[in-house]
Amino acid sequence: MLRSLLNRLPQFDFVYLGDNARAPYGNRSFETVYQFTRECVNWLFDQADCDLVILACNTASAKALRQLQQCDLPLRGDGKRLLGVIRPTTEQLGAFSKSGHVGILGTQGTVDSGSYPLELKKFFPELQVTQLACPTWVPLVENHAFDTPEAAAEVSQQMQLLMQQDPAIDAVLLACTHYPILLPLLEQVAPGMHFLAQGDIVAERLDDYLSRHSSFAQSLSQTGTRQYFTSGSAQRFQEMATLFFGETLQAQTVTIGH
Repeated sequence: MLRSLLNRLPQFDFVYLGDNARAPYGNRSFETVYQFTRECVNWLFDQADCDLVILACNTASAKALRQLQQCDLPLRGDGKRLLGVIRPTTEQLGAFSKSGHVGILGTQGTVDSGSYPLELKKFFPELQVTQLACPTWVPLVENHAFDTPEAAAEVSQQMQLLMQQDPAIDAVLLACTHYPILLPLLEQVAPGMHFLAQGDIVAERLDDYLSRHSSFAQSLSQTGTRQYFTSGSAQRFQEMATLFFGETLQAQTVTIGH
């Protein structure tokens, strides 16, 4: 997600915070995801002095964004803004399907929240949406097991389950930041399927948002700096970041919550 944002908006300053000590969020309760997300957002607002925070996690966007926007942000009264990844994705998703049938692959938390079908109805009311939770995929990526025969078998099985529910699906959204790492396997087991990663979509919609809110955009610092923080091991974070980001970076460990 960050790589796409940097490619699209390189002039802005970015602070990246990964709550790696408490990840993954996918199977946690609504209340826990909300609490963890609130603590991370407040850290970015208060400790890193960010004026705009993007929840790059689908689970956090599904389970915490609305409450944070409606209940927490107004109490601050300082003009800080918070955006998620589900709304910008659903604004575009239907346009990628010719059959009018799409699949959503996500964490258990994202699927259980029903956020994607709910939002998609606003923009593409006729779209047929089929969801499937893939709880084993994040561990596959985190454990660097994404190019193993076991991973290939797991990806193949999940795609078969999805297509059994609706054989007319011709576009599948990878609704988790980890899943694009599995894209080579997905394309092998389902050639011709249109798989969508969110990064470029979210970056394009953020660019549009900033264009429509030009005075706010101008208040954001634009010196092209990047800072990386993690609640877990900085060394482990840097190893994983090389996989996702494609280049080596330096991170600092910080304490989030209590």
